[in-house]
Amino acid sequence: MGETKKVILRVKRQAGPKHAPRWEEFALNWRPAMNVIICLRDIAENPVTRDGKKTTPVTYESNCLEEVCGSCAMLINGKARMACSALVDSLPQPIRLEPLSKFPVVRDLAVDRSFMFESLKRVKAWIPIDGTYDLGEGPRMAPETQEQAYPLSRCISCGNCLEVCPQVNENNAFVGAAIISQVRLFNMHPTGAMHARERLEALMGPGGIADCANAQNCVKACPKEIPLTESIAEMNRQAWKQALLGWLFG
Repeated sequence: MGETKKVILRVKRQAGPKHAPRWEEFALNWRPAMNVIICLRDIAENPVTRDGKKTTPVTYESNCLEEVCGSCAMLINGKARMACSALVDSLPQPIRLEPLSKFPVVRDLAVDRSFMFESLKRVKAWIPIDGTYDLGEGPRMAPETQEQAYPLSRCISCGNCLEVCPQVNENNAFVGAAIISQVRLFNMHPTGAMHARERLEALMGPGGIADCANAQNCVKACPKEIPLTESIAEMNRQAWKQALLGWLFG
């Protein structure tokens, strides 16, 4: 019987935010339709390095396993992508796994993406509805608007667009393409539009849309194929309109 085919993984490990990173290599038995998450699960079942050294299971995040939750984003062979949809057979080996570099490391491949969620809070990325009493039926949205809004609603807050953006770095607080696109989404909603000015004002502040350098890396990295550059262009137009004409409604 021939030798079992192996999958070689090189994983960047880090015990905690203040610990030094290190690399560990693993050799796993190949089987059909393996993705990166299956590899990490196999390591958890038998946490032994390629050279036979006992170690600990690799820490990572995952949930839906179908590219919906956004939690398993990481660098795979240097590219920001989702581990659940990264098939082993389509990746050159050794497969190199690293945490996203634009977010603080919690442990191993798990990072703290609080910056994204704080940015969403900053731009009021929600529809404010008081649920204490019945408001009746909401306003209708035209089919054309629904068609525009649906792709924007597919955002899974994975952080890939921030990872590939040169403007997201330690020297500025650029919120990133995902947050800008969410402002567009909620401003398109008939109820959300009532707070459009507040969202635009937040987006016009430090770290907002003016910090976008139009590198367009974000739209290529988005796993949901959201038209992020279209959103940036549209929100830039709305921001300019707000800046030029806002005094009329002050």
